[in-house]
Amino acid sequence: MKSNLPDFDLDRYLPYRLTVIAAQLSARLSKQYKTQFGISIAEWRILLNLGYSGSGSVRDIEKRVSLEKSKVSRGVSRLEAKGYLTKSVDDKDRRLLKLALTETGVALLGELIPIATAYQEQLDEILGEKTQSLQSALDRLAESPD
Repeated sequence: MKSNLPDFDLDRYLPYRLTVIAAQLSARLSKQYKTQFGISIAEWRILLNLGYSGSGSVRDIEKRVSLEKSKVSRGVSRLEAKGYLTKSVDDKDRRLLKLALTETGVALLGELIPIATAYQEQLDEILGEKTQSLQSALDRLAESPD
């Protein structure tokens, strides 16, 4: 059945393409760390963000990594159960739980970063000299007003 919709090339629609490609890239990387370390994409993002920010709340992580609160909360609970992070009441806002990596979590992140770095190098190799142009274009999109 032919629809009366206007012409639209979904495969060239930038928001759609960025979302699909980002999901594909994350899935490819996650195969490596999930097999070796048994962590999910959400757990990886939480570990990475806590490792480089020092600490934060579920709300902070949710904003930084663009994950639903429920996924962040479940990931935090799994990481806590595995001994990779701790929760404590935030001194400034007692309604929030402050999250921080344990020594075991920092050690795990130390093993994960080389995997991510190697993957970044693979992507740089694929893109060649276009890597910097892509990074600049993504920066412009990220900085553009809503």
